[in-house]
Amino acid sequence: MDAEIENKDLLRGGQFLVKETACEDIFTPEDFTEEQKMMRDSVKEFVDREIWPHKERFEKKDYALTEEIMRKAGDLGLLGIAVPEAYGGLGMGFITTMLVCDYISGATGSIATAFGAHTGIGTMPITLYGTEEQRQKYVPKLATGEWFGAYCLTEPGAGSDANSGKTKAVLSEDGTHYKISGQKMWISNAGFCDIFIVFARIEDDKNITGFIVENDPSNGITLGEEEQKLGIHSSSTRQVFFNDTVVPVDNMLSERGNGFKIAMNALNVGRIKLAAASLDAQRRVITEAVKYANERIQFNTPIAKFGAIKSKIAEMATAAYVGESATYRAGKNIEDRISIRESEGNTHQEAELKGVEEYAIECSILKVAVSEDIQNCSDEGIQIFGGMGFSADTPMEAAWRDARIARIYEGTNEINRMLAVGMLVKKAMKGHVDLLGPAQAVASELTGIPSFDTPDYSELLSEEKEMIAKLKKVFLMVAGSAVQKYGPELEEHQQLLLASADILIEIYMAESAVLRAEKNAKRFGEEAQKEQIAMARLNLYHAVDIIHSRAKEGIVSFAEGDEQRMMLMGLKRFTKYQNQPNVVALRNIIAEKVTAANSYPF
Repeated sequence: MDAEIENKDLLRGGQFLVKETACEDIFTPEDFTEEQKMMRDSVKEFVDREIWPHKERFEKKDYALTEEIMRKAGDLGLLGIAVPEAYGGLGMGFITTMLVCDYISGATGSIATAFGAHTGIGTMPITLYGTEEQRQKYVPKLATGEWFGAYCLTEPGAGSDANSGKTKAVLSEDGTHYKISGQKMWISNAGFCDIFIVFARIEDDKNITGFIVENDPSNGITLGEEEQKLGIHSSSTRQVFFNDTVVPVDNMLSERGNGFKIAMNALNVGRIKLAAASLDAQRRVITEAVKYANERIQFNTPIAKFGAIKSKIAEMATAAYVGESATYRAGKNIEDRISIRESEGNTHQEAELKGVEEYAIECSILKVAVSEDIQNCSDEGIQIFGGMGFSADTPMEAAWRDARIARIYEGTNEINRMLAVGMLVKKAMKGHVDLLGPAQAVASELTGIPSFDTPDYSELLSEEKEMIAKLKKVFLMVAGSAVQKYGPELEEHQQLLLASADILIEIYMAESAVLRAEKNAKRFGEEAQKEQIAMARLNLYHAVDIIHSRAKEGIVSFAEGDEQRMMLMGLKRFTKYQNQPNVVALRNIIAEKVTAANSYPF
């Protein structure tokens, strides 16, 4: 095991809420190795050469171009980054796989979706759950792009409730094969895939079962027409119909009834990869918007000089910076957990499954936060372009449409919000995260006499770190009281869960940005990192407002009388700045850096 991993305090998933993290213990984009930087630069070069110049063709539903680009990506080894070398891949670490996903996805959502569907849910279930024979047979072809994969889970009546699918798998009398019949919809890559990962129910099993099904039209497989979609126009998306499709028993994936578990674990990986896939999209939107703002002259002045535009540029850059900070922080935690499990004797497959599963809460947080950030970013990009932004002749319009799907797939953001809180409560009940002790401590603090001492905030970002500690108390106060009041019935109070989730999300994202800024200021100097510090402070300012609003909504929904008054007083105390940040000044610092660079420079 890496000595660096041994020397740092690696928190379990969800423990960020109840334990303090030292900035030295997190990974940031400034920590990429030379090999990772080379990989990043080669992917950017590939995208700028093969994808970005052809954006117009992608908007005109050129499905053949998507397939062509995917084959070229396969030739470069980009489809096999996460695949172990034993099966024809490059066997890179988790951070490198995220890095490739990040930078290959920024130019168009069509390639982002095709790449994610193939390398993630199309290939990964076989890599992680397949038998050795299945891996040897299928994974090398998928890793090189000789074959492409697709994932058949969703049905007309089974979306968020994935385990309710009606597709049937019936065992033949001689026990040699299953016959699969049913309808799947919204299947990415269906138009050019060679392999389907299909989920079907055997008899009246409680849970669905996974199968590897080769795409052979003569075997009862038919495809619907290409779906007409709001965005991701050149992502092949079709319905798939199975009519007594014969599948050998050897093509069952994992064990009977294990399909729901496969689906959920595949989604965990998909969620953090979706966050990564939304990052370079933000960088590119920001860069295009800033270039336009610097060139567009109104009232004899570049519009980038106007305060209204500076505000937008600063907020867009800040959201991208925060998303990067949190996504790569969680990605390295997963990579380190995988390394620890491998050192303890787990196979790579077991280690990766358990490593990602450990941070399922963070994966859901990231999926929600970053998918909403790219939507906001592209929306503001349109606004900066003004009337031109509404035109299909500029890249903003397509970016906005492509961004919209990210809040829906890999589980809707509403589902992921409720999952994040639900998983945290379950971890607490299993003893994996001690929520009870800290929640009781906060409850005692509410009834105690507050300190009137003036704190010492002389150290860099010390007030911000203290504020994050107080925001964690807000979550413990609200969620702790809600769990105490409703117990197992908490999941029925969805609006309260959504409010709690927003508090949780803002804490993780804000802490990640503050820790990144602190770490970089310590090693590169405070002056060199003044824009990063400004972004961390600006984001935290917004987080405090959001948390105050959502916590208040939650408190008044379940507490009354003295309890309510006490919690609202506590909320006011926990969201109070000693020194209010000058938000306008922070935005100006950030915007000036971005406009001077004429691109996203961080």
